[in-house]
Amino acid sequence: MASVPLTLAPLSGPRDRTWPVPGSKSLTNRALLLAAVAEGTSRLTGVLASDDTRHMRSCLTAMGATIRDVGADALEVSGGLSRLRAPTEPLFVGNSGTTVRFCAALAALLPGTTTFVGDEHMAKRPIADLVDGLRQLGVEVRCATGCPPLTVVGGAISARSLTMRGDRSSQYFTALLQIAGLIGDGLEVRLDGPLVSVPYVEMTRRLVADFGGRIDLIGGGDRIVPGQTTGFVARTAAYRGRDYRIEPDASSASYPFALAAAGGHRITVELDRTSLQGDYGFVDLLEQMGATVERAEGRTTVIGTGRLLGIDADMHHISDIVMTLAAIAPLATGPTTIRNIANIRIKETDRLLATVTELRRLGQQVEHGDDWLRIHPRPVTPATVECYADHRMAMSFAVLGSIVPGVTIADPACTAKTYPGFWNDLAGFGR
Repeated sequence: MASVPLTLAPLSGPRDRTWPVPGSKSLTNRALLLAAVAEGTSRLTGVLASDDTRHMRSCLTAMGATIRDVGADALEVSGGLSRLRAPTEPLFVGNSGTTVRFCAALAALLPGTTTFVGDEHMAKRPIADLVDGLRQLGVEVRCATGCPPLTVVGGAISARSLTMRGDRSSQYFTALLQIAGLIGDGLEVRLDGPLVSVPYVEMTRRLVADFGGRIDLIGGGDRIVPGQTTGFVARTAAYRGRDYRIEPDASSASYPFALAAAGGHRITVELDRTSLQGDYGFVDLLEQMGATVERAEGRTTVIGTGRLLGIDADMHHISDIVMTLAAIAPLATGPTTIRNIANIRIKETDRLLATVTELRRLGQQVEHGDDWLRIHPRPVTPATVECYADHRMAMSFAVLGSIVPGVTIADPACTAKTYPGFWNDLAGFGR
């Protein structure tokens, strides 16, 4: 259900603050799943509490993992594949793509039938590539529409290799690579075409290694190289429980960083260049636009200089922050072009079309194609920005509304998906 619209007021004067960005959703949900299949007990700290992580926790608990709170942002997970089982009731995943994709792959290992259902938005989110991948392994999967709901009949994997398209979602590969080492002699996952969002798969490889697994690259090298890496080989894994600290969410950090660059503020986030998250690279784009970026151990500070330049950016591998850049582009001198982003059309909504529609509603001149958009800055026209139940639409355009008057966010509550405290943190920054 949509919430009451929120009209934002521009912030006065330059401010110098540290923004308390919560833990990474991507890392939290990966760490939760790996801790659930690892033998022994894991202690996860810096955990994000949001709708998406709540759905992941609920599903893993229903599958047999024991997860308990041991602090404000800390969880203790007692896991092991031997204690997991197919649940007796359907699992509700809300609109959490990581939850349904990661847990569907896990369900393939569990004897019995696991059904996943979501909300009305999840029923429009594609999962056919993962379904096809699981079927190549001999897993029975029932999915009538190519989107959830779906049912996985687990415990009967009969193959050790598969091939999937790489240009739709890296989450399909993460889902399989996380559980691949638990399949007999391991698993070979081959790429059909280029891989999108490479940093997210690199993140998965790092976490798998941290919990005791190993994923090698077909094509050689230590890191994924588009055009050279042709797939992955997951070795037999003995996942072990461990202590794991989750770093702040780089996608969520893009909002305060953008606010600093476009609003003339100085904002620090406790995240640095050693981050596992590719979206940290957003600060490089802000630097190209004219912001000053100070990088230090354990923190990054973005300082707005009072001038923002339009840029040309290939955001193929950091597509979750396309809308952050697009929302501040109206404040730049000159056009901003964002390219190679066809994959954002199958996210929570068709993000490319949604971004174009809302920018035009705000008076901007926007051109676009199947995998690009170009924003020619115009004076911002007061308007209500529709969110399409997409958390990133709300937070991205909240940045614009904190700089220029007249921006109303139609559904502010949708940010609970990944950043429930966003509006409190924005208000706290403004005080």
